[in-house]
Amino acid sequence: MASEMMDALTALCQERHIDQLYLIDRLEQSLAKSYADVLHLPYGAKVTIDRATGRVYVYKLIPKGEPDEETGEYEDFDEIDVTPSGTSRIAAQQAKIEIKAIVRNAARQQIYEEFSDRVGDIITGTVLQSTPDFEIVKIREGVEAELPHFDPRRYPEERNERPAGERYMHNQRLKALIIEVRDPNSTQQPVRGERQRPPIVISRTHPDLLKRLFELEVPEVYDRVVEVRSVAREPGIRSKVAVSSNDDKLDPVGACVGPKGSRVRTVVSELRGERVDVVLWSDDPARCVANALSPARVSRVMVDSENKYATVIVPDDQLSLAIGKEGQNARLAARLTGYHIDIKNESLAREILRDIPSIVSPVEEEQEGDGRCEFLFPDGRRCRNSARPGSRFCGVHERLDAMAGTEASDDPDSLI
Repeated sequence: MASEMMDALTALCQERHIDQLYLIDRLEQSLAKSYADVLHLPYGAKVTIDRATGRVYVYKLIPKGEPDEETGEYEDFDEIDVTPSGTSRIAAQQAKIEIKAIVRNAARQQIYEEFSDRVGDIITGTVLQSTPDFEIVKIREGVEAELPHFDPRRYPEERNERPAGERYMHNQRLKALIIEVRDPNSTQQPVRGERQRPPIVISRTHPDLLKRLFELEVPEVYDRVVEVRSVAREPGIRSKVAVSSNDDKLDPVGACVGPKGSRVRTVVSELRGERVDVVLWSDDPARCVANALSPARVSRVMVDSENKYATVIVPDDQLSLAIGKEGQNARLAARLTGYHIDIKNESLAREILRDIPSIVSPVEEEQEGDGRCEFLFPDGRRCRNSARPGSRFCGVHERLDAMAGTEASDDPDSLI
């Protein structure tokens, strides 16, 4: 029986790539604790396993000498052989428990070494099991991940990484982002039931998931020609993505949307119908805030860069669109730009516009250098005439600009 046990241990260690001496040492320690309880030994027991025959010897420890003055523990012990009958059977049972624990820890350590450098990567998995608190997702054979969706009212220390309204079926394929790989050797306090839960934690609510999806669907984003500068999400409902291009001849918004919206439609489909707005990023804070409020049209933006505060003026018929349902559009725009945004309509802002200092810059739908006259009327509107070649103004306002330093004439025909 004993030799058969050693043969089985040797074969298992070779199959699982486990150090045989390490396994035997673990078995000796585990059996020592078990026999100390079974035989009611006050000072514990010592167990040795013959490496050749597999026979188990149990020794009762009897202290000798005086205990340590500080700790009160004995350092030297006499060993008395108290090996009971049936030790091989008990050792085989204990070996089964220890082998399972060692194999489980070795597998978790292997997974940690493989995936610890992949935090932030997107994975595709298959739903294996659903529980009230998390989903078990199979990444590949032998590797599983956890998608937690704990109730924050019951477990405030746990995560909720599932968008509201999403439910998954058995064997359903889904994409998710790796946000954590638990270290099996960590000394930190483990989360509830961590030892029984998969070591990889994934998320469907993280903003970086949107970046990775665009990298998969848009070659320009993968090649870093188009860069995703910022993402704001309300998972399962709506998202805003700000993009810029490193190539002046490439439209980053058009590249992400794709022909007839095919690329962004694929991203929306993977996010189970979550609405995705792709806007143009700008290094000019005023224009960036105006673009972030899309699809609403913006008349003017006043920016306080030091305090990260922006006041936005919109046409009266665009106020509700700029704010959005329950403030959603403005809230996402604020997260996207990092500015606190205060939105006012033109009717309420007319008195303010008259006193706007010169540092306030208008924001129009057209970009700089669009060929239009740059003259501004007192109410903030911009002249719609085309600028003359080599000038910033049209013919009328160019003459007015040239005459700005001259003394005005009382003759009404002097400007004709």
